[in-house]
Amino acid sequence: MSRLSCVADADAIVKRRALVPAGHVIEAWNDLYTPGHFWLGEDSKRLLDSFGDVIAPVVTLPASAVAVYYGPQLTDLDSLPPEDSLKARVLSGHGIAAAWITLDRFGERMSHEPKGLTDPIFHLRRRGGGAGHLWRLFTTKREAVVYMAEAYGKESEGAEWAETLKAEDFETLLKGHASDAAP
Repeated sequence: MSRLSCVADADAIVKRRALVPAGHVIEAWNDLYTPGHFWLGEDSKRLLDSFGDVIAPVVTLPASAVAVYYGPQLTDLDSLPPEDSLKARVLSGHGIAAAWITLDRFGERMSHEPKGLTDPIFHLRRRGGGAGHLWRLFTTKREAVVYMAEAYGKESEGAEWAETLKAEDFETLLKGHASDAAP
């Protein structure tokens, strides 16, 4: 089972990132609410750890704890970000889930200019990928239920997905799944 980790050693990330061979990428997302903390997927953490002592996580979660909705109109699969990176990005915003919203329910491409790092809508694609992707981060189950019903319809697959989210908010996500100390 893939794990997501929060670490608090910026110096180790910076020093070890410089040692990473070409063709490999370390995707470390700044925690937007806890200065000095970074969220990593398992591959990025493993690669960083290969260049020295294991960087002790502040907290770890199973990647499956963070829900992602891709929807029936998913396109440009070759440019989708690695799922662990997407989920680490969600956790960096203290989210519990994210939905792919590149196309609206009518199949029209959406556009959005984020207002800042904490904007719930963000752009993310695979490094070197072609088409960009828009994502909607949810910090609470209620927020997801309302958004998905409004965006896709109350009887949609997206609305059903939101209703099945297990965590009510970031704190309950951490309490229900985290190992080690919470950030």
